Amino acid sequence: MSAMLRLLAWILAVALVALPVVAVVNGWVGGGQWPLRTLRVQGDLHQVDQARLRATVLPYAKQGFFAVELDRIQAAVGALPWVERAEVRKHWPDVLEVRISEHRPYARWGSDRLLSEHGKLFSAKGVQVRAGLPQLDGPDTQVAEVVALYNQARERLANAGGVRGAGMDKRGSWSITLSDGTEVVLGRSDPEQRLERFAPLLPRLAAQHPGQRLVRADLRYTNGFALSWAALPKASALPAPVQDATLPQPAPVAPAGRNDTQGTT
Repeated sequence: MSAMLRLLAWILAVALVALPVVAVVNGWVGGGQWPLRTLRVQGDLHQVDQARLRATVLPYAKQGFFAVELDRIQAAVGALPWVERAEVRKHWPDVLEVRISEHRPYARWGSDRLLSEHGKLFSAKGVQVRAGLPQLDGPDTQVAEVVALYNQARERLANAGGVRGAGMDKRGSWSITLSDGTEVVLGRSDPEQRLERFAPLLPRLAAQHPGQRLVRADLRYTNGFALSWAALPKASALPAPVQDATLPQPAPVAPAGRNDTQGTT
């Protein structure tokens, strides 16, 4: 046998061995011969839509055990509402495992998003969350700073009714909102120091204005601050108490007397 024929025979032998392996790895055979039949979902899930999760995974799972693209499934699942992190694995012979961590809302962010306990922003569209979450806002790059200011304000003003929210506007000016709706403007520079100076004075200022509520405090002044007050709504007059009436007692009923009739014979 010539050298050329031996080379062709060797190439053919290698091809006969390699092509089936390539076919399996790329799913040409695997999709039908080794299908993924079981979806195993792990995680403490309360908000993730299970039906939507299955519908998202199904098109990828049809590729079969060997050809399934785990990174693409992970990206698709990670884009679902409420999913903070997703990990995807496969287990022989037919199991696809998806491990999910849900977002846990810490605060509302702006008008249409939520901030998770891990500092990640996600859409609030179609999301039902518990009442009482703080309202935070600001540039996405300032999440940590906004949370830090809110936590500082909540600690320093705990004896003044508490804090509803904090944020930075488009001009870079910081402000906080108290639980009763009072707006406290801190300005663009040294918001923490301004808050530290003002917090101890707030209870005394409120005591000096009985019957009034602080609407706005502007702390952007070097040697003081500007306060706006509004009268508290007057309590409506209470209706006169109902007098207890004495009901007339019914007249006693006399017992019926005997009516004896004596006849004559």
